[in-house]
This record gives sequence, C-alpha cells and structure tokens, in this order.
Amino acid sequence: MVVSETTALEAAPTRDVSIDFHRFSFMGSAKEYFGIWIVNVFLTIVTVGIYSAWAKVRRNRYFYGNTVLLGRAFEYHAKGKQILIGRVIVFGYLILYNLLLTFVPIVGIVLFLLSLFFVPWLAARGLRFSARVTSYRNVRFDFVGTTGGAFKAFILGGFLSVVTLGLLTPLASRWVGRYVGTNLRFGGRAFETNPPFGPLYRGMFLGVGLALALGLLVMAIVTGTFRAAPDLFASVLADSGDVRMWQWVIVGAGYVGTMSFYAIVALFYSAAVRNAVWGSTIFDGKHRFLSGLSRGRYTWIAISNFVVTILTLGLLRPWAVVRMARYKWTLTGVTVFGAVGTLMSDIEAQASAVGAEFMDFEGFDFGF
Repeated sequence: MVVSETTALEAAPTRDVSIDFHRFSFMGSAKEYFGIWIVNVFLTIVTVGIYSAWAKVRRNRYFYGNTVLLGRAFEYHAKGKQILIGRVIVFGYLILYNLLLTFVPIVGIVLFLLSLFFVPWLAARGLRFSARVTSYRNVRFDFVGTTGGAFKAFILGGFLSVVTLGLLTPLASRWVGRYVGTNLRFGGRAFETNPPFGPLYRGMFLGVGLALALGLLVMAIVTGTFRAAPDLFASVLADSGDVRMWQWVIVGAGYVGTMSFYAIVALFYSAAVRNAVWGSTIFDGKHRFLSGLSRGRYTWIAISNFVVTILTLGLLRPWAVVRMARYKWTLTGVTVFGAVGTLMSDIEAQASAVGAEFMDFEGFDFGF
C-alpha cells in the first residue's frame, strides 16, 4: 500500500479532543522575494560584499515572517552590524591562519590545532545568537549548548564520518541533531531530540542506491549509443584530431558524474535527516513535532531548482528558494497536547522574566 507524504503528518491522534495537530505554512511568494533578492544582490556587489550582512537580515526577516504556525509568524531580530562583525572575526582568523601557514608553517599548524577548539566555541556562540534573535508570539528562543558538546557534534562527528568513508555519518548526524535540539529552549521550556539510527541509515543507503542506479543507467545509454553507431563516434574523433581535447572531455564528464553522485546521496540523506530529527523532537516533554518530506521529491525539487537557476543565470533563484521553503514547511507540523491558548499563555508569562536579558544580548553571527 502506498502512503502519501501528507498521510504521515495526519496520522497524529485525533480521538482525544485535547490533542490537536497543527501544520506550519509558508506564505511568501517568488514575486515578493524577487524584489528583496535583486536589491540584496545589487548592493552586495556595489559594496564589495559588505552589504551581504544586511542582505542576510532582510532575507531572514522575510522568510521568518512568512513562516506561520497557528496563525502567527516567526520573527528575526538580528542586526546587520552583528552579522558583519561575526564575519570579520571569522575572515580575519582565516587570513591570519593562511599567512602563518605560508610563512611560518609550524605556527600555522599550531593555529590549526587551536581551531579544533575555537571552531566549536564559535558554533556554540553562533547557535545561541541565532536562537536569541528568533521569536514566536513575542517569546524568544534560547540555546544553552556548551563548547564541549559542539566539539563532539561538529568536530569528532565529522572526523568519524570521514575516516569511516561515510559509514558513521548517521552517528554524526545524530550527535548534531541531539546537540542542537536538546539545548534549544523556548520561553524557558526545553526541547528534546533523539533521532533513531534506522531512518538515518535507511536514507543514506537508499540515496547511494538511487545514485548508483542513475549512474548505471547513464552508462548504459552512452554504451548503447556507442555500440549502435560506432562509425559516428569514430568520424567525430577523426575530424577533431585532438586526442588531448577528448581526454579533457572524459575527465570533465567523470568529475560531473562524481559530483552528481554525491549531490544525489547528500540531498536524499538530508531529507531523511530532517524527518528523523523533527520526528524525534518533543517540546516541554509532550508536544511532538513531525516532518513528512518525501526523500525522492525533495531531491527532485533541489536538483530542478539548481538546474533552473543555472539556466536562467540566477534570475529564478527567488522562485527556487520559495518553492523549497513552501514544500518543507507544508509537510512539517506539531501535535499539541492540551489547549494551545493555555500553553502559550503560560509560556508568555514565564518568558517575560527573561525577556530583558534577551533584549540586552549582544552576540554575533558567525555563519554556522
């Protein structure tokens, strides 16, 4: 029996009147966002990239402001100056690292080792900043993750994924999901996230299988065409008379094929990760989130968005990102146990005590 991607979201219990399932929705349009996007691109080029910090603020305010749950949108409160300072710090560190690695290699290596601790600190601070500049119904989010947790999630997890040739990638994804989700707070109340391994490994291996199947199909088509018309290929090669050119063509085709393979696997897997992480997230000990993305459709939307963006020289980029946002949020929801009005009233009352501290928070966005 085939189950549609929306059926999974609607599977939340409904017999108890105190249990309600609510979908997210994205209300933005490509036409509206195009005006923001084109101005952002122009001013970023004119200012040699400096305006990109303010461009991120305008972009996030639009997308947050059009992401709606229970009739209320999210809000983004960061300032361009905060994002610019964070980027200057990161770029300054990268420039210093490369200069030292070039002229004083020993010092550069030491700086690289120090970055194993510096990067997790930046990640933890960046996640805290991103949470605190986000609000829903005038209540701010918060993030309480430590540098040690960030080291395990981002550095150790990534290292294990690489040295095992991807076999432990689901473990790394689980660590990241648990670190981000479990340390997130809303109105002083905690989230819990514990993604299971099964859906993660299933998504990864299915992605590999799909990529291999498409690769074999392309090879079969090329081989079949060559066998069907060998004289045509021979004449083309003879007319060109440049063996080196054909060598470069083969190398280029191999590179494109390899990148396409990894792109398909990554996209297919990322949809599985989102479903697993959101599906295992619980707020305040009882309210459960759900995500019902179709891995195949998500991969198709992402790839077709990329192709359309390239063919239109970037002009349809706003349409592509709005299309993806609408798809993801339409298939995301939360099951609320109890009266929503009572829940939000309690959260707003509890959050008012820490609201002043959030307003005074002066952090920076490091781009994580």
